[in-house]
Amino acid sequence: MAAATLDELDTVRRDGSEQPGRDRRVRVLVVEDDQALLSVLARGLREQGYVLDTAERGDDALHLMRLYDYAAAIVDWRLPGMPGDQLVREARKLGIPTSILMLTARDTTADKVVGLDAGADDYLVKPVDFPELLARLRALLRRPRQVGGSVLNVGGLRLDPGSRTVSLNGRLLQLTARELAITELLMRRSPAAVERLAIARHAWDDESDALGSNTIDVHVGHLRHKLSGSDVQLLTVRGAGYRLVRR
Repeated sequence: MAAATLDELDTVRRDGSEQPGRDRRVRVLVVEDDQALLSVLARGLREQGYVLDTAERGDDALHLMRLYDYAAAIVDWRLPGMPGDQLVREARKLGIPTSILMLTARDTTADKVVGLDAGADDYLVKPVDFPELLARLRALLRRPRQVGGSVLNVGGLRLDPGSRTVSLNGRLLQLTARELAITELLMRRSPAAVERLAIARHAWDDESDALGSNTIDVHVGHLRHKLSGSDVQLLTVRGAGYRLVRR
């Protein structure tokens, strides 16, 4: 697969172009099984200030997308473990609102329709032109995120991603923005445990602020109090984090 060269990346950096990821901790996932292309894209995006995670398999990428709140994902079509179009489709079924840019060598209209119908937001044909990729990524990040998807239920706890409301046994819960973010992540992963790092990345702009103190424990304690007396438990899993389960 052809890829942007390191010289092209240096040109983009030197020409003074906008660096929207700088100091904003915009988290992007790149999913690509071509290690040479993955390395070039990762270097270039980090140089532009983006916080980056990478995956070489589709199934690994879906796990990461369930775990972390990515502003955008750049996804290759042909991936081991799970094809790119299936990855996008599964992410959308889970209500994951991440903006997705698909990369592929396929350039027919029919192929583009398949990718877009799967839930991708944009499409870029290889070989990758890095300045164009940056421009498309910036355009995706300027769009309002479509937060929605299926209503989440764990026992009597109900979260509507569209309205951002949470109720317990029909009674509306008053949650802070961070409590809501933590609750949503725990409900999406229930009954599995969610590690503290994942919670910090999901609910805080700078996870070090949360991990460097007992802030997460305080918020979890408040949530436990609000869930007390119900059929839902927020459990601490030693060495693994927290899990939300029905009693």
